[in-house]
Amino acid sequence: MKKVLNLAIAFIIATVFVACSDDNAPTTGNLTIDLTGLEELGSNYVYEGWLIVDGNPVSTGTFTSVSFPQTYTVGISDLQSATKFVLTIEPAGETGAAALAPAATKLLAGDFSGNSASVNSDNIVVDNSGSIKTLGASRGKYILATPTDADTTNEASGVWFLDNSNAPPAVAGLGLPTLSAGWKYEGWVVLNGTPVSTGTFTTAEGADDNATTSPYKGTTGNGPGFPGEDYLIGSAAGVNFPTDLKGATVVISVEPSPDNSPTPFTLKPLAHVVPANAANHTVLTMGVGPKSILSGTVNR
Repeated sequence: MKKVLNLAIAFIIATVFVACSDDNAPTTGNLTIDLTGLEELGSNYVYEGWLIVDGNPVSTGTFTSVSFPQTYTVGISDLQSATKFVLTIEPAGETGAAALAPAATKLLAGDFSGNSASVNSDNIVVDNSGSIKTLGASRGKYILATPTDADTTNEASGVWFLDNSNAPPAVAGLGLPTLSAGWKYEGWVVLNGTPVSTGTFTTAEGADDNATTSPYKGTTGNGPGFPGEDYLIGSAAGVNFPTDLKGATVVISVEPSPDNSPTPFTLKPLAHVVPANAANHTVLTMGVGPKSILSGTVNR
């Protein structure tokens, strides 16, 4: 009888100990993100982190500061079960269903290996179904020309991303990765230190989105079926058009869609200063831009 009683007491003590241990188990944990290359967004947008848990997104919180590292408190079960981290650009102040799902503008992603994930933009901004797999592999050519008017004296006031070396026909001047949903390319010419858009586009094989509505183009057509712009009418950045683009910097950027800012986004895979001796209608080759990839680490 004494032996049975001792066993019963031991069972009760063990049960109480386990219950107490469960009560003391942490319910949250820390997620630390350390990212490089991010820039502050426009006032109506925020960055938001997401853990992918059993295929479902779980928000880790929003932020606007681009000083890192940053640490967030996350439910321990989600933290331990997550297989992937994704960073998105979101409209500020989202509520309801919109706040529960990531936007299409997914900027960084990476799978967890143990307690760490290496994340980068090529993992999510670039659609790997294309032949070019990274923004760093981008290449570009362009010419100076103004095909949207009949005046042959202002040819240095337009930039078109095409290659006419063996024309006809001209071919696409840009070799770029296919972008995932939520992203577009945009061309720029920097005038007086201010970037002025040539238009947005998703393919180098066709005209850009504003080909028919550009406020700067001439009156004799919309230009060739490639991205580009004639700066013939009006003004921008304190420059009256037409102008001479020699000495200006030509840039290709990757932009969120919808766009977070009227200025170029941080991803700029191609850039080139137009030479002072550049000849009109002659192919110029772009170089590597200021930034073609964003990266970082996420630790739990």
